[in-house]
Amino acid sequence: MLLSLAGLTPSVIKSQTSIASQNRNFSFFWKILALDKPESSEKERKLYNWDESPYQAIRTRAAYIRTKALCPVTKKPVNFVCPYSGIPTHHSEEAWRNDTEYHKKKTYELLKKVNLFEHDVRSGRVFDELTFPEEQTHEYTVNLSNWDTFFYTRDFPPMNTEFNLAAATKVLTYPISISSILYKFSPYGQVPRGPVTVEGLTSLAALKYTLYPPHARGSSSVFKERPMRIFIVGAKSESMLPGFVWKQFGYLFPENKFEIHFIGPEAYFDRETKTFGPTNIPNGRPLIERIDEQISLFYHTSYFHEVYEMGDLFPFDPYLDVFFLFHPGFTTADGIYWDKALKGLLDSKCPIYITAYHEKDMAREVKYLEDHPLNEEMDVLMNPTENKFACTKIDLVDTNPTETFNSNSQIYGFRGKRYHAIKV
Repeated sequence: MLLSLAGLTPSVIKSQTSIASQNRNFSFFWKILALDKPESSEKERKLYNWDESPYQAIRTRAAYIRTKALCPVTKKPVNFVCPYSGIPTHHSEEAWRNDTEYHKKKTYELLKKVNLFEHDVRSGRVFDELTFPEEQTHEYTVNLSNWDTFFYTRDFPPMNTEFNLAAATKVLTYPISISSILYKFSPYGQVPRGPVTVEGLTSLAALKYTLYPPHARGSSSVFKERPMRIFIVGAKSESMLPGFVWKQFGYLFPENKFEIHFIGPEAYFDRETKTFGPTNIPNGRPLIERIDEQISLFYHTSYFHEVYEMGDLFPFDPYLDVFFLFHPGFTTADGIYWDKALKGLLDSKCPIYITAYHEKDMAREVKYLEDHPLNEEMDVLMNPTENKFACTKIDLVDTNPTETFNSNSQIYGFRGKRYHAIKV
């Protein structure tokens, strides 16, 4: 859904960035003096019952929950609205009262935040947090330890509330999660202190050799004869981000050119017809959007195994190519397509990083890979770990409204083995 991007459409984001030049000049003083703008004080937000929300999209979502979700206690259709969160969660008031785990863990507190977040992004307020900064000056180094240090060293406006943070991280989690892996000062260390394995260090060394070549090689490096390619397989929400959001990734690697390839049947969203799919895209060919001299976006509306078999992406190069699979859902209904895609992904010998909604979700993804017949052809690059640039906006599963998650909460890496195993 378009509103999966926190209800922030590209036009809304762009309208905020248009006033960046006048706002960001003041951000330094906000930070140093620890002061808020006078008009930024938060008003008490009203907690709406989703069935009575002033926004049609939220009312529609409540109706969907009632249609698809089952009560965690009775396993009957959800028909009761939790009075603490305003969201349909159980079959009846009795079932709601008898859900001891729900009350013990205070799940309703998380659902209340979900409710407030969803209404906040539709409130029409001025999103100062989306006044994105421009290029980084050479005198300052970006710190990618976490969201706080990133926002501070990139000179974003202060994130004064959790609502500011939720809106900003919802759109930035995809490009900055990628950046945190590839950046020269990545926050992820090698085992035992960090999640990166020896094989992972080898793969990252190849990519960083391209991104940060030795001075002796200069700009004439053979590794820069073509742009670095970032393949986002199974793309949906991330492909809906406007180009200037992806430009935030480019600002961290100013000396390099990139092609970002979105691959999957929902990799392109036609804003005129408001549908996903190959509308107005030549059969079998990508739609290309050029952001500037540095970044180009490619939209492939076929499954990865179909694009792979066409051969247009060959040859793959571990020094120049990397794959990201955001919430792939290997064990969902799309599993059949991932089975077809996995061999091509491994044959590329390029690093592959996947994300998940939470630890249980990541455990399912990793188990799928461990149990797969091709498992012996895989090397682990990065053990499952918390993604330091996960989205802070809490959301819920419509078919199980008592389950909450954060997009890109966990991250894991693997690739096809570069060397054949020798059995002794």
